[in-house]
Amino acid sequence: MPGAHLKPKKYRKYVEFAALCVLAIGLFWFFGRSLDWHEVRSGISRSNPYLLAAAALIISLAYFLRACRWGALLKPIVHTRLADLFAATTVGFTAVLLIGRTGEVVRPVVLPMRDPKVRPSAAIVTILVERIYDTMAILLMFAVNLIWFRPTSGSVKDFEEVRLAGIVLAIAALFGVAFLAWFRKNSSSVIPWLQRHFARWTFIPPRLTNLVIGMLEQLARALRVLVNVRELAETIGWTVLTWFSILLANVLVIRAFGVPFGFRETIFVLGWSMAGSVVPTPGGAAGAFHAATAAGLLFLGIPKEEAAGISIVMHLIDFGPAAVFGVLYVIRGDLSISRLRALISPENVEHVVEEEPLETDNGRQESTRLESVREEL
Repeated sequence: MPGAHLKPKKYRKYVEFAALCVLAIGLFWFFGRSLDWHEVRSGISRSNPYLLAAAALIISLAYFLRACRWGALLKPIVHTRLADLFAATTVGFTAVLLIGRTGEVVRPVVLPMRDPKVRPSAAIVTILVERIYDTMAILLMFAVNLIWFRPTSGSVKDFEEVRLAGIVLAIAALFGVAFLAWFRKNSSSVIPWLQRHFARWTFIPPRLTNLVIGMLEQLARALRVLVNVRELAETIGWTVLTWFSILLANVLVIRAFGVPFGFRETIFVLGWSMAGSVVPTPGGAAGAFHAATAAGLLFLGIPKEEAAGISIVMHLIDFGPAAVFGVLYVIRGDLSISRLRALISPENVEHVVEEEPLETDNGRQESTRLESVREEL
């Protein structure tokens, strides 16, 4: 029966989502098990609404800057309109807020829906490169900040362990970027070598071989920004502006609660927040984000109820503006929810296979088969 073999995969997705929901509930319970929620609500009600409004506006600017960076990353592959990039970015982060990190697949689907020139494979690969930039940005900010930062409270031993972990992660990230630059420079020889070896390994399905080779070819093109000085400077510039905006918005959120933190303390807290956001729970790492952010604030001596209130509002400010724009695009009819659901549904996996010619470094045209990387994301 056609498509019957997809049913277990479909049900598995439901089971995974249910498990992540249970995890989010468990993390929320851990986060709030000993809190005085009356005091938390009271602290939130006393926060400065003008500073919070300014933070929300700055976060909106950060989404615009993300769209600008995405356009710069796509430039070696295809040119697309900034309006389409911004729409895909905000709708994608709305999906992350609703269903968790699995919503990342929405962005590379929405952009080709709005601009048919953009192949889903190109959108996916540039988002992976974007992840590299963001990971490097937060790790370097966190590690460099730890060189001079001294907490006024907390265990000195614990802080030294945090400092060591941050520096190790930053070094690992630098090595990772160096490896990617090497891969981009030598991709014309590395990819054919891998293709020959994949052909010898008969236990690897041909479809998987085509997928991996095709993604590596797209990745090599997208990584041109690492070896092209002008493009590298442009994408780094957009990344610096993006993260400065995010950092400034979070400073304003913390100060809205009357806590006189500056950039150094906020970078320290932001490092904890990003660690929590890695957990793929629905609601934009709900529970994990709150617990990790509150832990960073507690480390700096903020009372637990106040830390909880800050983490809740920070999460809303960081994701809320994207959700507002996402809903507006749906209301205006700029986005077809039914079509989007069909494109990312498990039943469509077998049909989301693309064949597109790629211009390799030696000028040859090669046919690349790419299926949906929904599972990989």
